[in-house]
Amino acid sequence: MTVVGPFGLSVRDQALEADVQAGLAAVEEGLLEATKSEVPFITEAAQHLVRAGGKRFRPLLVMLAAQFGDRHAPGIVPSAVVVELTHLATLYHDDVMDEAEVRRGVPSANARWDNSVAVLTGDFLFARASHILADLGPEAVRVQAEAFERLVTGQILETAGPTDGRDPVEHYLDVLGGKTGSLVAVSCRFGAMMSGADETVIDVLTQYGERLGVAFQLADDVLDIASDSHESGKTPGTDLREGIPTLPVLRLRERAQRLGLAEDIALCELLDSDLSDDARHAEALQALRAHPALEQARRDTVRYAEEARAALAPLRDCDARAALMELCDAVVHRAG
Repeated sequence: MTVVGPFGLSVRDQALEADVQAGLAAVEEGLLEATKSEVPFITEAAQHLVRAGGKRFRPLLVMLAAQFGDRHAPGIVPSAVVVELTHLATLYHDDVMDEAEVRRGVPSANARWDNSVAVLTGDFLFARASHILADLGPEAVRVQAEAFERLVTGQILETAGPTDGRDPVEHYLDVLGGKTGSLVAVSCRFGAMMSGADETVIDVLTQYGERLGVAFQLADDVLDIASDSHESGKTPGTDLREGIPTLPVLRLRERAQRLGLAEDIALCELLDSDLSDDARHAEALQALRAHPALEQARRDTVRYAEEARAALAPLRDCDARAALMELCDAVVHRAG
């Protein structure tokens, strides 16, 4: 049994391992090629996060989904480059919105240069992704466009917040389905679609990706509270400082409203205060790490990961399916 990728994904079949490793290496080359510009400064900015590394979670899913068809089909690697470029572009924009200072263990683009450079670099990456996509056919363009619409809608809904009477947790899970689940689902869809897999297989893998994407983001929510910067590659409690209500915070507020415990209400009041103060931010982070709301968020992560695993049931039993199932475990492991 060998290991593939940063998740420590175990692969039992040497041919599958070779395909995945070769595919990911080709994606890496494709990312560097796609982020080159005649303007050296643009190349430097566009490759800033590419060279910082990353999990390459979405390209990995493209490669595994492609195992259910012709795994050597020419559109597989370019489609993986497209989804990773799209993901990278959103990171540049997210860091501007969140005023983040660290991303993948290095200064964020907005911290290294400024917000304008970060936004425009994200736009440049979107443009390059679209250029590659145009060669993959109109159906691929449509799939990506629909996913991108969902992604942006999810971001807008997060910014706007839930409407009156809407359960904040349900609203947030819908947000994650758009912001994260959509692009992870497309990763699985592209891999299967470009390989020529059956439509039923494409649908199954798309459903799997949607659920896994939400689980992946929920694990990130837990990590934002529970990890240090060495583990996560970004500053802990970034969302907390910016007042972005991730799932642990929403579960805390839900519990405070339901039970009315003084300590829960006090912690909510602390979170509502000015967390730009480092001491207050550290106090809030420490309190949340010890609160049952964090464990509830972990259980929510497990639930979505199990739903992703269950979605794979109709697929034939093979090493690629086993690897996709193991990814569910890997996502949960990230959340502790």
